[in-house]
Amino acid sequence: MNEQTGRRERKKAATRRKIADTALRLFLERGYDEVGIREVAAEADVAVTTLFSHFPSKEALVFEQDSGFERGLVQAVTDRHPDEPLVPALRRQIRDMVRHCTAPEAAPVQHLINTTPALRQYEESMRLRHAKSLAAVIAADLRAPVTLTACRTIARFSIDAYTLARDSEDPEVAVDEVFRMIDAAWASVHPASLGRRSAES
Repeated sequence: MNEQTGRRERKKAATRRKIADTALRLFLERGYDEVGIREVAAEADVAVTTLFSHFPSKEALVFEQDSGFERGLVQAVTDRHPDEPLVPALRRQIRDMVRHCTAPEAAPVQHLINTTPALRQYEESMRLRHAKSLAAVIAADLRAPVTLTACRTIARFSIDAYTLARDSEDPEVAVDEVFRMIDAAWASVHPASLGRRSAES
């Protein structure tokens, strides 16, 4: 990446971050339904077209880290050590995501999502998309034949583990509890994982 390209990418990222931060501040101050796209653009000092070049919808403004979460899930599979089984790598990534979303500073945003039907619906569609991407990369990564249905199931279970743990009283314990079941399910369809099932907490 040359210097000019790097500068352009940094500027683009800064603009995206500014728009998202501005939108979130307005939504938290006044309520999601009380703030329009034009108000967000004006407050962020960008054109509406610029806003939409970064975010496809109003709902997406609240989930600015969506692409980062999906990328993290994919990389948990593709970037793990060749000798590391799949399930522990996914558990580590889900645990990191849960820690991020249950940190005290994330509570206002989570409350906003939970109390706004449009955001809850968008989050559900986002989870389905993440599960689809994760299933595809699992299927491509496998070193033993496993059906696409099994890949989709493990991917969906992993995404659901995030939601269940995030909403539990003890998120990290919940992650481990759910992933013990995922590990057992995966071992039943992926013989190569037998004998390598993780006992880490």
